[in-house]
Amino acid sequence: MSTKHLATAARTSHLDGRRLTANYNPNMWSYDFIQSLQIDDHDHEEDKDNRWKLLEEDVKNMIDYDNDAQSLVTTIELIDDIQRLGLRHRFEASITEALDRVLKNLDQIINKDTPSLHLNALSFRLLRQHGFQVFQDAFKIFTDYDGSFKNCLCKDVKGMLSLYEASFLGIEGETLLDEALAFTSMHLKNLSIFHVTQDKGVLEQVSHALEMPLHHRMQRLEARWYIEAYGKKANANQVLLEFAKLDYNVVQQTYQRDFKDVSRWWKDMGLAKKLSFSRDKLMELFFWSVGIVFEPQFSNLRKGITKVSALIMTIDDVYDVYGTLDELKLFTSVVERWDVNAVEILSEYKLKLCFLALYNTVNEMTYETLKEQGVNVLPYVTKAWADMCKSWLTEAEWRHNKYTPTFEEYLANAWISSSGVVILVHIYFLLNQNILDEALRCLENHHDLLRWPSLIFRLSNDLVTSKAELERGETATSISCIKRDGVVSDEESTIKYITNLIENSWKKMNKDGLLFGVSSASSPFTKEFVAAAINLARIAQCIYQYGDGFGAPDKRVKNQILAVIVQPV
Repeated sequence: MSTKHLATAARTSHLDGRRLTANYNPNMWSYDFIQSLQIDDHDHEEDKDNRWKLLEEDVKNMIDYDNDAQSLVTTIELIDDIQRLGLRHRFEASITEALDRVLKNLDQIINKDTPSLHLNALSFRLLRQHGFQVFQDAFKIFTDYDGSFKNCLCKDVKGMLSLYEASFLGIEGETLLDEALAFTSMHLKNLSIFHVTQDKGVLEQVSHALEMPLHHRMQRLEARWYIEAYGKKANANQVLLEFAKLDYNVVQQTYQRDFKDVSRWWKDMGLAKKLSFSRDKLMELFFWSVGIVFEPQFSNLRKGITKVSALIMTIDDVYDVYGTLDELKLFTSVVERWDVNAVEILSEYKLKLCFLALYNTVNEMTYETLKEQGVNVLPYVTKAWADMCKSWLTEAEWRHNKYTPTFEEYLANAWISSSGVVILVHIYFLLNQNILDEALRCLENHHDLLRWPSLIFRLSNDLVTSKAELERGETATSISCIKRDGVVSDEESTIKYITNLIENSWKKMNKDGLLFGVSSASSPFTKEFVAAAINLARIAQCIYQYGDGFGAPDKRVKNQILAVIVQPV
């Protein structure tokens, strides 16, 4: 990933020809530990399969309902629980059919005589999540004549929490949802601070939502948290809870198999041993890939993303740590040419090693696509890699020349240098069985569905790394470029400015992805690819929520990885 964590001494100069060094934290996850993970030996497999099928059928039957008002309410809340428990992938078709019926009978839910804020907001959020077209006007019934939300609503904690979560699925121009976010945030924060309610479960949910909204959360971590929270409810559906735990553990074992495979690949590559200047964070990168696509059937995609990400991190460190400016220019040229013979212009052995590792891995992946789908995608993949390397070279030149670009210049380069585009281009080809010409054009021309998650990735990174980079002498960071432009004067305002940019990017992504990309027949992208793009933004915010989860993973990151990949429920 395109993060920069160099020791102070490493920023001396590229002019003196010395190799730079970085004080990266050592790898927390040994190869032997990973290979020692005990995966279920399938004892009593027939009994487990039978129990699994019975539970799955029971849950599926729960989703079906009659079109009376009470059944609608029950089904809406059931779907929310199923999704938050991490079971959406098991019941996607049933959920979509049920929500289609909900939309057709929405008038029964939006009862103008006795409106329920909770049900209105929950229905709105679920329908938008699944690409159904619903409008913010659904909330006008809860506003006064001046357009502000009624103060009496603040007593309805459940409704306020649902409205808060729904507001994050807004798009640009939906001022009523902006007002909803401001209104609910203020009252929920007061509730959390002053412990207005005695219900500890409610306070826990409020605190969890204020820490990060559901729409922005990594889905597998949310499932782990919600399984525990749901189990504390007095009215918890025990069949649903049992199935959620069973599914979570079964899917986790798929992750363990995946990671064992990819860790053997990484060991065989030998880059971590040969390139001591680079980060060795394969487990963190695999956790990243799970955040992007968690469904068990996508093992090959997860392994592919992890391989791509490992190469990105290694080559990023070539640009940030190891290479001289002249060497980086040559390396960028070699990547652009994508010619194995061109490697001879690289005089440094380690740079040759990096390019050949990239060349062989990417060619092998594109060969598989050609073999399976009959399409040569190599030009599109290599263009994405070349664009990223050119963006890294631009940053190296800024650093070398002690040049601070304008914020506009910085952003135009930074969302490419984040590596999000390269990851998403690879995902498209790893994921799709039917490659469309229109999709290829969109990938080549950097469709907005690639831009917005990449920008969220970059800005989330900047919020936790810019300060350290400035102290080490970096000239081009979000903070330094914003200050150069005179947009804001102090650090607090700068952070708020960047946070607002992230929120605006989410709104744009909601429009390009959630609201129209999932359900539109004219979209060049599948709903699985749209979901992966949105999940890229989610895992970026997760990784950088409390610090740098790649460059300096702490105990919190370790516990997250343990919860998702290692330790069963």
